[in-house]
Amino acid sequence: MELTLQIRMNEKLFLRNPEETELGREILLHSIVLIHKTGFELFTFKKLAEKIGTTEAGIYRYFENKHRLLVYIVSWYWSWLEYKVMVHTNNIKSPEIKLKKIIQILATEVKDDVQTTHVDERLLHEIVRMEGAKAYLTRHVTEDNKQRLFKPYKDLCGTIAAIIQECNPKYKYPRSLSSTIIEMAHYQNFFMRNLPSLTDFGNIKDDGKVIGFLENLVFASLYPLKRK
Repeated sequence: MELTLQIRMNEKLFLRNPEETELGREILLHSIVLIHKTGFELFTFKKLAEKIGTTEAGIYRYFENKHRLLVYIVSWYWSWLEYKVMVHTNNIKSPEIKLKKIIQILATEVKDDVQTTHVDERLLHEIVRMEGAKAYLTRHVTEDNKQRLFKPYKDLCGTIAAIIQECNPKYKYPRSLSSTIIEMAHYQNFFMRNLPSLTDFGNIKDDGKVIGFLENLVFASLYPLKRK
């Protein structure tokens, strides 16, 4: 039996829940494909409507504007990633091994999840890596934050921060390190594949190199006295 993963989203992100209708799921699926193909700046509801054979008005019944749609799919990704982290670390007792597993998850290229037929996680991962910051780098970020639109990202950071504190309860910056791991995993992976001179990995294109770098960064911060 094929299981379908359902992620509950903040109702302030949409006008009508897109996961509850066939058209809504088509909007999510094809918006990801289109944003990945054209970039967020060139993405429009008109192009999306033409892609799925509906009207712009039909899409506006689900989302107030394209920025709200971007925040939705980015937040969906963070919730999916936290679920993935929890599943893969649930039976691990050692916090250090948990943290290494999380770094591996964050720094490894994503494959499409068969549990979600209306979302291509591989494409969404690339969108988050290249366009994700646009969800909160806006003039209305404070108001959006009050509406808890970024809670999935904060929840993921909180989950990782709790494991960091398990590793070293005296470490002063667990949340800062947590968000740094997430962002660094994305940026170093992107640089490795597109701007290799900004990394020490050249044109190797090996996720293991990024994982090794992040492990060195994280554990040198957590256990500075153990450094040789």
